[in-house]
Amino acid sequence: MCRWLAYSGSPVPLDDLLYKPANSLVMQGKHARMGVETTNGDGFGVGWYGATPIPGVFHSTEPVWHDRNLRELAEHASASRVFAHIRATTGTAVQQTNCHPFRHGRWLWMHNGALSDFLKVKRDLAMAVEPGLYPEIEGSTDSELFFYLALTFGLEQDPRAAVSEAVGFIEDTGRRHGIEHPIQMTVATTDGDTTWAFRYSSEGKSRSLFHSTDVATLRAQYPENPLLHGLSDESRLVVSEPLGDLRGAWVEVPDAMCVVVHEGEEELHPFAPSSS
Repeated sequence: MCRWLAYSGSPVPLDDLLYKPANSLVMQGKHARMGVETTNGDGFGVGWYGATPIPGVFHSTEPVWHDRNLRELAEHASASRVFAHIRATTGTAVQQTNCHPFRHGRWLWMHNGALSDFLKVKRDLAMAVEPGLYPEIEGSTDSELFFYLALTFGLEQDPRAAVSEAVGFIEDTGRRHGIEHPIQMTVATTDGDTTWAFRYSSEGKSRSLFHSTDVATLRAQYPENPLLHGLSDESRLVVSEPLGDLRGAWVEVPDAMCVVVHEGEEELHPFAPSSS
């Protein structure tokens, strides 16, 4: 599958997120601890918000540990909201347009998991995408099509409801095709102001997802840790797996839940699919 992180808070060098942690995303490219695959080497992407409302994105088909351009970018760029994703393909091509995060306007989206038997349901799902949005789909992944279904169902107005409707539609479509467990997902999406992250699967055995605990508490517990002193109290991470082993630093997001991060506060809400 894949691994990802979503950061928000005080501006931080990308290097601090991608390379420096003991279990950094670059390290997870070769040695993921909690993923289906140990290796996630089928490309990567970084999305970040800077001086304009539209986020920048950088995609590469190189293995994340091998890309010199990412190393250079990470040493010199800082941002206060970052999405980063390393890919292990579930069958679609290794190409830049299939690398996450995907972008639409000011929105970013990334996904770990799969739509089961995607080729069986691909046409039906694609036909449900709003016609004005359909030409923007550039790649061939189930993840990008999932994004555009969520946009069709109103992601920009109500992300929780839109993802719920998109998942409900995917499950209904899959079961019409005889697929027992149509979707496996952790998803993160943001408009540059708030992050929504979802953990759900049709079989009730979802991929791992964690959020960080309060930075002020961690700073008091670990006064000698220099990274913690460079972060504001509002800084938060949502990750596929913990970036390090600091005791108390990570809280597992329960299955079938949505975590909403806004201005340094987390809210957890039950998540369930709904029919449109």
